[in-house]
Amino acid sequence: FINTGLIIKAEHAGQLIGVIAHECGHISGGHIVKSYGAIKDAKNISLVSTILGAVTLLARPDVGGAILASGDNMANNSFMAFSRAIESSADLTALKFLDNIKISSRGFLELIKMMNEQELFASKRQDPYTKTHPPTSTRINDILHHVEASPWSDVPLPQIYNEVHQRIKAKLIAFIESDVTTFRYYKKDDPSLVARYAHVISYYRKQNLNLAISLIDELIVERPNDPYFHELKGQMLFENGRNADAIQEYKLAVKYLPYNTILREELAQVELESEDQSNLLDAEENLIFATRYSPERINNWRSLAAVYGRMGNETMVAASLAEQNLLVGKWKEALHNASKAMKNLKKGTPTETRMHDIVIRAEQIRDRVKK
Repeated sequence: FINTGLIIKAEHAGQLIGVIAHECGHISGGHIVKSYGAIKDAKNISLVSTILGAVTLLARPDVGGAILASGDNMANNSFMAFSRAIESSADLTALKFLDNIKISSRGFLELIKMMNEQELFASKRQDPYTKTHPPTSTRINDILHHVEASPWSDVPLPQIYNEVHQRIKAKLIAFIESDVTTFRYYKKDDPSLVARYAHVISYYRKQNLNLAISLIDELIVERPNDPYFHELKGQMLFENGRNADAIQEYKLAVKYLPYNTILREELAQVELESEDQSNLLDAEENLIFATRYSPERINNWRSLAAVYGRMGNETMVAASLAEQNLLVGKWKEALHNASKAMKNLKKGTPTETRMHDIVIRAEQIRDRVKK
């Protein structure tokens, strides 16, 4: 899995890409699904040893006790062996994937070496059979052999990859760390775009809005079509009560990155909270787009229900709430709202069909609960 610590720890994009390739290796191999079977097998080992130990305990307490004590250890070792196997498989698949897209595996090798250095601080007495991953030294050797043979090992990454990674890293540090830490990473006299991006966020968090706006405007002059600079400016304006100005910035962000559902969500939220009726149609359009491509995001359905409520469209309020209710597991409310919406929807339309599906699903959950 990818987390903020990894993104910040990675020194360049190639290292992060290597980990992404590794995780894609897990997906390709169906390892999460297979792990359920491995867990079941481990539980069976534990169960058998418990039964055997309990039976033996009656005749030979010393032997029975030993069997009982060893059961959990056997089960744990069984699952750890499975885990090491899939981690090794994900490494090999990652190397294949990286070659397929003509990207060097050196970054992946560097990151594994960094992990090895961290392991040196841990106890050298760790049992390798109780670890979830193969020994890091083994992983290094396997990847190193691939790097030595791959025709893509010395091909540099496109510079844009590193810039994007550095910007993500700067944004994370500036938003989650203190301003002292931010300025330790990005000195005040650093003229680079990435450093100034971090400075904007840090000043904004220190409530120095005027300076933050001035700095982000400089970045926008340099990169007028950059959606994320407009998004950041929109966020700063919105959170300081300047909704009308914020809407314009978010609209520019969506213009330059129209298929990004999160930008659409953010724009719709600002439009909804502006209390300007003229913004409702655009908010509806943005939320319909967002729910179509990210239907699992609960807040979008709640916001869409609010938009329809402001429009006076109770049928679509019920339809939106039915979607939200089903996502949060409130099957009674989902059944009620879907049934309510269906009464006024034209039969055979996509929304009516969807409400019918929700009714069936809610009834299935109801019947299962009753059992």
